[in-house]
Amino acid sequence: MDKSKLITFSIITLLLINISTLTFMFLSGPNGHNSNRNPEPKNLIIKKLHFNENQIVNYEKTIEIHQETIRNLDDSIRETKQELYQLLNSGTIDLVKKEALISKLADFQKQIETIHFNHFLEIKSICKKEQLSDYNKLTEELSKIFSQRPKPRHD
Repeated sequence: MDKSKLITFSIITLLLINISTLTFMFLSGPNGHNSNRNPEPKNLIIKKLHFNENQIVNYEKTIEIHQETIRNLDDSIRETKQELYQLLNSGTIDLVKKEALISKLADFQKQIETIHFNHFLEIKSICKKEQLSDYNKLTEELSKIFSQRPKPRHD
């Protein structure tokens, strides 16, 4: 094989590899993950419950309220953790304050779980009678669905 044929063959091969790579990346979801493999919980719930357009609108409203409430509690948790870990900078640690802050964190987490639970009760109220069996199946999968969410990094 002469040099020009080898160069032509190499260029065509590299071009095909690039096209294949770009095609794969384009067909994969965000962050290089196939979007069909782990759909967003919102879309999964809509699909599993066979929501119509009106139900989707109602569901999206509940999601907005739910997310805002959780965001506020997450902010409170961050602030409380900051206050807790600031105790480490003092010469002697106020054990009463430490326990109070840890109890406060536990209370925030309890509120979060209650809010999540109530959110799914709201979803149930959006369902029609014929969707309730799908809802019941969904509730059996909830821990699996939400365990697929990316975990936040803790440094």
